[in-house]
Amino acid sequence: MLLHDRWVGVALALLVCGWMAGAAAAAPVVPAVAARNGYDYYQIGDLQAPRPAPTEAALMLKGGGAWNHEAFAWLVAKAGHGHFVVLRASYADDIQNSLYNEIGGVTSVQTLVFHSRAAASDPVVLDIVRHADGIFIAGGDQANYVRFWRGTPLNKALDEHVAQGKPIGGTSAGLAILGAYAYGALDGGSIRSADALADPLGTAVTLVGDFLHLPYLQHTITDSHFAARDRLGRLLAFVARLRYEGRGEVIGLGIDEGTSLCVGADGVGRVFTADNGVAWLLQPSDIPRLAPGKPLNELGVRVTGIGTQSRIDMHDFSVQHPAFSRIADVREGKVVLRRETAPPPPKPVTAAVQPDGRRAPARIPAQK
Repeated sequence: MLLHDRWVGVALALLVCGWMAGAAAAAPVVPAVAARNGYDYYQIGDLQAPRPAPTEAALMLKGGGAWNHEAFAWLVAKAGHGHFVVLRASYADDIQNSLYNEIGGVTSVQTLVFHSRAAASDPVVLDIVRHADGIFIAGGDQANYVRFWRGTPLNKALDEHVAQGKPIGGTSAGLAILGAYAYGALDGGSIRSADALADPLGTAVTLVGDFLHLPYLQHTITDSHFAARDRLGRLLAFVARLRYEGRGEVIGLGIDEGTSLCVGADGVGRVFTADNGVAWLLQPSDIPRLAPGKPLNELGVRVTGIGTQSRIDMHDFSVQHPAFSRIADVREGKVVLRRETAPPPPKPVTAAVQPDGRRAPARIPAQK
C-alpha cells in the first residue's frame, strides 16, 4: 500500500510538473512574439470573462497631468466595464495597473508598448486591438505614434474600433493624435508658442493629417497641457496654418492638465477636472494671410472656455454656459486676449425740420 501511494504521489507530481511546464510554455506566447516584433506586452485581469454590459461610442480627450476618477469611470462605463487596451510607445504598465486597481470596474486591461513600426502590423497586436471594448492612448512622444502607426493596419484597426461604436481616449501625446490634424513634433522637440507664432509656416511646425478619423473631430486639431505650458499661441498658429493651406473649417481644441473633455455618442461633451481646468475652443473668423519667415497677424479669433458647468455640441461647436468668452488678436506674433464687446447701437433716425416748420422725411444713415 505504501509503495502504491508512493507511485501515486510520483505520478501526481509528474502530472503537476507537466501541467506547470505546459502553462509556462503557454503563458509567454505573447511576450515571445512581442520581443521578436518590437513591442512589450502586459496584462491584468480575466481575458476570457464576458463583457458585463454593452459598449457605447465615446471620446475622452484628456489634457495630461493628474487623473480624474470621474472621467475614467465615465470611460469605463462606456466600454461596458469590459476589456481595455492601453497603447503607448514608452514606459510600461503603470496606466494598466491604475485603471484596473484604482479606477476599477474593468474586466481586464492589456498594454502594448511599441518600439517599432513593424509591431503595428503584427497579427497578435491587431487581434488584441480588435477585441478591445475600450482603448486608451497614453502620453509620451506623439512623433513615435505618427512614425509607428500612421498608415498601418493598426491605424485601420483603431478607426474600425470607433466605427463599431466603442470608446477611445487619449492623454497628452495620445490626445494630440485624436484630431483630424495633429502636431506631430517630428522635428525632435515640442515647439513653444513664441516660436510657432513667429513663423507659422516654418519647418518646426510639423502638422500631419490623414491619421485617425474620429467622429466629431473631422475639422479639429487638439493640444494638451494647455494653460500650464502656455500653448494658446501655438494652437492659434497651428489653426492659422491649416486654414491658410486650404482647411478652412479647422478649429482648435486645447485641454488643460488634469482635465478631460468627454463626448458621448450624441456629440454632447462635458468637462471633468481635477485641477479646475477647462477645455479651450478656438474659432477663427477668417483665413489668415501668411508668409514664410513672417509672424502671425490675425484678429478676431473667438476663444471659449468649456468648464464643468458647460456643455458643447460637437456638431456645430456651440457652447452652453461657457466658463469664459474672449477674442484673441494676434499682431506681429503677439497674442492679446480681450473681452468680446457688443456692437455699438445703431444711430437714431431723426427727421430734419424744414423752414416752414414741417418735418422732412427721415433719412437712414449710410452704413459704413
